[in-house]
Amino acid sequence: MNNFKEITPEELKENPFQLIGKDWGLVTVNAEDKVNMMTISWGGVGIMWNKPVAYTFIRPQRYTFDFLEKGEYFAISFLPEGYKEQLSFCGTKSGRDFDKVRETGLTPVCDEKAPYFAESKVVVICRKMYAQSLNGESVVDKSVFSSYAPDGSDFHKMYISEIEKVLVKE
Repeated sequence: MNNFKEITPEELKENPFQLIGKDWGLVTVNAEDKVNMMTISWGGVGIMWNKPVAYTFIRPQRYTFDFLEKGEYFAISFLPEGYKEQLSFCGTKSGRDFDKVRETGLTPVCDEKAPYFAESKVVVICRKMYAQSLNGESVVDKSVFSSYAPDGSDFHKMYISEIEKVLVKE
């Protein structure tokens, strides 16, 4: 039904700058008795501690944040073209107020570690390894405040997570 093939992170042909910055992704977590997700457009991939990793950034005010903090695993689901409306909804509405799965019509797939969506073109299953809250004192280029945090507050938390599985739609 889902038609996914597992590949290594190094085999991924998709451009991560396109996937994360332009296409956007859905961080998906188990949220008590349901699946919750939120849109991300910040992040990256690389190598740390000799492991393939994904970098994600989540604001503590987000509903998904608490579930991400409690769990060890999460997925990043990248959808094909035609899903910007659903991605915008997941980036502007809270799971506190909406059942995002029902509202978007996306089909959850229950992986043993983290949920993702059948409609995805690429799925990255991640295990958290490191987390640190960003802060104003560590910002070297203060010009980022003009577009990101004009008052020098409202910082995200960074997660560095091992990429344990990459799935691509066949």
